[in-house]
Amino acid sequence: MSDNQNFFERVYEVARLIPYGRVTSYGAIAKYLGAARSARMVGWAMNNSSGKEVPAHRVVNRKGILTGKHHFEGTNLMQQLLENEGVEVIENQIQNFEKIYWDPAKEL
Repeated sequence: MSDNQNFFERVYEVARLIPYGRVTSYGAIAKYLGAARSARMVGWAMNNSSGKEVPAHRVVNRKGILTGKHHFEGTNLMQQLLENEGVEVIENQIQNFEKIYWDPAKEL
C-alpha cells in the first residue's frame, strides 16, 4: 500500500466517525492526523471515497461551504444528503456551521 493509500484509509477512518447531522473540515481531519498542511490531500481522499462507505458529504471547507459537491452524482446530492440529516444549507453554505461543527481533535 502506498503512503497516499495509507493516508486515505486513515482519513476514511476519521470520516466514518463524524456523527449524523454534524460536519467537519478537510483541515480538521488533516490536523487530527498530524498532517496539518494536508487539507488538500484530505479533499483528494474524499473525492476518491465513492463505494467505500465514507460519509464524504459531512466534510466541507473551513468556512462551511460545500466545495466538494461536484464530486457527487447529481448536482445537489451533497446538499440533499446533509439536509436529510437536518443540516440547513443555503447557496452551498452550511447554516449554523459553528454549532454543528465536529472537531476530531476535541471529540476523539
